[in-house]
Amino acid sequence: MKKLLFIALLLVSGLTYAQKQKPLAKTYDLVIGTYTKGEGKGIYVYRFYTETGKLAYLSQVATSNPSYLCVSSNNKFVYAVNEDGKDGGVSSFSFDAKTGVLQAINKQSSQGADPCYISVDKAQKNVFVANYSSGNLSVLPVNADGSLGAVKQNIKDEGHGPNAGRQEGPHVHTAVLSPDEKYVYYSDLGTDKFNTMRYKPSAEQPLTAVPENVVNVMPGNGPRHIDFTPDHKYAYLITEMAGAVYGYEYKGGKFKQIQSITMLPDGFTGDIGAADIHVSPDGLFLYASNRGTANDITTYAINQENGQLTFVDRVSTQGKGPRNFVIDPTGSFLLAANQNSDFILVYKIDKTTGKLTPTGVRLNIGNPVCLKFTPAQ
Repeated sequence: MKKLLFIALLLVSGLTYAQKQKPLAKTYDLVIGTYTKGEGKGIYVYRFYTETGKLAYLSQVATSNPSYLCVSSNNKFVYAVNEDGKDGGVSSFSFDAKTGVLQAINKQSSQGADPCYISVDKAQKNVFVANYSSGNLSVLPVNADGSLGAVKQNIKDEGHGPNAGRQEGPHVHTAVLSPDEKYVYYSDLGTDKFNTMRYKPSAEQPLTAVPENVVNVMPGNGPRHIDFTPDHKYAYLITEMAGAVYGYEYKGGKFKQIQSITMLPDGFTGDIGAADIHVSPDGLFLYASNRGTANDITTYAINQENGQLTFVDRVSTQGKGPRNFVIDPTGSFLLAANQNSDFILVYKIDKTTGKLTPTGVRLNIGNPVCLKFTPAQ
């Protein structure tokens, strides 16, 4: 009897552990934002199968120039910018993870020009929008039904960089929450700064500047996107104009630079347009895309002891304008969006070496510019 009771206890504890260690899904929805001023028609949803790297069409919804989007933590809503020049907007959609169907809820002004990035906190209190051309960061409240309220806070820096053609004033490019969501970070390509804002979700003015935590990059580098390692010990910032990656130790909302490494091959003389950056889910590798005349993705190995990067490989995206790419949550595939060639290319990731190999899977879609994975149901 005691033996049977012991076995039962083992089974229960094992079940509890298995429930806590819930395995990753095998199927995901890929939500795709496009430029509708070209061949894109709005936001598309495809089902992605992690065993094969193949995709199947589910749905699409019309909205103007949804060049960046994000999915709520409860998987019920999608938020997208509408990059429409001086009339920038932000749109909300309900999302059915079973069918992949999006339905419009409402739209608000971003109170800025050319919004190009959006993020939402896990508690779904606020969304944060980077308005590139007007150089301001907007905060919009999220209502219980997923709809957006009007902008309740607008932040803009002053200053410029040495490149008169591109840095005549502020150009906000990202709005990223810290892993613990105590801070919101935003890059300013125009002033060569990466800024820190303390975040209090329920406050009337949720963001407060933390000027002592400002990160400066080399003048004329133009900071763009950032990503953290899974353990949150390190962060990596890509600079659009210089094609460089900055590595930082990260602790308590502060960044301490440990490295700066070029993305460019020796003797490169073409146009530089560094764009996106992501750490692999296992934290072993870093990937960075470059547009311009390079149109490639560079792979770096991450030293697990000190966060230093070492060059591994560089592969062509087989198209033009890899503005955005995404790694599936299992770390098996990388998908690159060739904005100016109207297709997405799927690569297999070698989890030992980090190297990318094209799978032959290619999704033809007009002007793809943003890719986000979310679990399918």
